[in-house]
Amino acid sequence: MLEFLADASGNLYPARMQMALSLGWHIVFACFGIAFPAIVVFTEWRGHRRGDEALTALAHKWAKAMGVLFAAGAVSGTLLSFEMGILWPGLMGRFGEVFGFPFVLEGFAFFVEAIFVGVYLFGWNRLSPRAHMLSALPMVAAGVVGAFCVVSANAWMNNPTGFRLDEQGDVVDARPWAAMFGPSTWAQFVHMWLAAFMVTGFLIASVYAVGMLRGRRDRYHRAGLLIPLTVAAIATPVQIGVGDWIANVVADNQPAKLAAMEGQYETTSGAGLSIGGVYRDDELHYAVEIPYALSLLIHHDPDGVVPGLEEVPADERPPVNVVHLAYNAMVGIGLALLVLVAWYGLVWWRRRRLPDTAWFLRAVAASGVAAVIAMEAGWITNEVGRQPWVVYGILRTADAVSPAPGLGWGLVAVVGVYTVLTAFTVVVLRRLARHEDTPAPQERP
Repeated sequence: MLEFLADASGNLYPARMQMALSLGWHIVFACFGIAFPAIVVFTEWRGHRRGDEALTALAHKWAKAMGVLFAAGAVSGTLLSFEMGILWPGLMGRFGEVFGFPFVLEGFAFFVEAIFVGVYLFGWNRLSPRAHMLSALPMVAAGVVGAFCVVSANAWMNNPTGFRLDEQGDVVDARPWAAMFGPSTWAQFVHMWLAAFMVTGFLIASVYAVGMLRGRRDRYHRAGLLIPLTVAAIATPVQIGVGDWIANVVADNQPAKLAAMEGQYETTSGAGLSIGGVYRDDELHYAVEIPYALSLLIHHDPDGVVPGLEEVPADERPPVNVVHLAYNAMVGIGLALLVLVAWYGLVWWRRRRLPDTAWFLRAVAASGVAAVIAMEAGWITNEVGRQPWVVYGILRTADAVSPAPGLGWGLVAVVGVYTVLTAFTVVVLRRLARHEDTPAPQERP
């Protein structure tokens, strides 16, 4: 154990696990940073416009929860920024001038968001309703801009552009703006942006669904379920279409990732979509297959040729089983959420009310965790599917990791930090939900 923690030759595994833990934890809070401000401001606007005290109280409660989540996300985001330099000097030292620019812009966006989160939180009952809601617009915009900057950096790692390599392999002619807007940028950003509204909407709605299952059927709890659920319901079918877009981008630029996502080893004409299965050399294999579906999705031709992993050298193939199962989980949960949305939409269209069965509330209560799992599975597909490359086709992950000994201790420390941070966040949110907190001076009559 001590050798694992101190030996520099084994740095790749703890560095990847530390990055996976940090990204997987932070991405949930990033979703709230993107989507929650817009939902809170919309709820406040509806409350003022209708003179509905329940909506105004709901927006006020959500604003305080938003502040807690923003603080936790700021901590995890700061840790990530340090980890990029500490764990991956081979990446940052060689390519920092190319793709580091989005991180600079994200820093400015974060500062703007932090300032206006403070203005919005402490402006309750001090600013006029109009001024208070206007103060939230920079907060909403900064969250979206920050998300775009981070996603554009990740998209660059999947499809590196905006530079040339000289004969010695050194970076020349760096063009940071061109690097930000590569082939994957817009597809990845829209996919992430919609995922943020799905995760945030379903998670918030799931909390109020549990409350309604326990008998709390007042206006406050119904609005607490309806508003975020409607937001998620709008985003979900659009996300299905965007999923087709991003799959085509992957097919054009990362054929090995697509082959791993589908568990496809042989180059095939008229390829089908495979569900489950794989394992390969030590057997298993069997999977449910939808004939011709993959060729139709990628080429819009049932006889289109889809390259398999056999065309990729064995040492350049991603871990197929992990990628394939993560992709299946993401798609499967996404389709299940689409069924839930269709149920809700059909009943609302016909009767202008929620489905009155307890099974609907149970499904909504489960949808929050399901949406988080789907998003995490999507990020596993994206990140593990790029392996063994940290910069696709140019720099291997093993060549970018720090050679310094003792990186394993960083993994231990990060596990401890996130354990404490998770416990703190849960405790504060539960207290906020269950008890009336002490009002700030500007909130007192």
